[in-house]
Amino acid sequence: MPRVQTMRTFRRKQPTVLTVGFTVKSTMKNSVVLGPPAAGAFKERPARPTSFRKFYERGDFPIAVEHDPTGNRIAWKVEIEKLDYHHYLPLFFDGLCETTHPYEFFARQGVQDLLEHGGTKILPVIPQLIIPIKNALNTRNRHVICSMLKVLQHLVLSGEMIGEALVPYYRQILPIFNMFKNMNMNSGDGIDYGQQKRENVGDLIQETLEVFERYGGEDAFINIKYMVPTYESCLHN
Repeated sequence: MPRVQTMRTFRRKQPTVLTVGFTVKSTMKNSVVLGPPAAGAFKERPARPTSFRKFYERGDFPIAVEHDPTGNRIAWKVEIEKLDYHHYLPLFFDGLCETTHPYEFFARQGVQDLLEHGGTKILPVIPQLIIPIKNALNTRNRHVICSMLKVLQHLVLSGEMIGEALVPYYRQILPIFNMFKNMNMNSGDGIDYGQQKRENVGDLIQETLEVFERYGGEDAFINIKYMVPTYESCLHN
């Protein structure tokens, strides 16, 4: 009986095609649709060159480093109380975006000294501080944000009516608060050692919002709640 030879047909497996959604390729059987790209909302953004750095490099600030057994500090060449706060305070706030030495050191120490000695000279300068505050927060740099949150608390406590003067600017400075409010690294079994240095973003945001509410007057809470819906009052519990 004659042998019947049969031919087998082999189908070559088509390679997988990676594609994005809502395209012609995405409807093909061998296609794998990729998920949406990360929005990058929490990604750090490089800060622009600051005016503070330019003024420092030109030697326009009346400051120098003073070394003592407890560490370095700023030595002012003039009495702080006699400085033009409309000129110097916004410049030092602008330097809070800096993350490199010596700019970071001088900006943070300078702001601290100016707020401690400013008294009634601080309140009229508040409108000039909003853009530097917003710029620092918008870097999304955790260290910069933490430093600015501490400065904001110091700012509110440095004079009367300052907390109330900040209320009209909540829409400009609180969006980052709302974004990072729940970024608490103490979740699960993890331990945030930065908490010892008060560098936990979530905790500092909660502290700062409570300071805003306590010293911001009767309109503070409703305006905070509008920008940070999950915030609960620290005065009405």
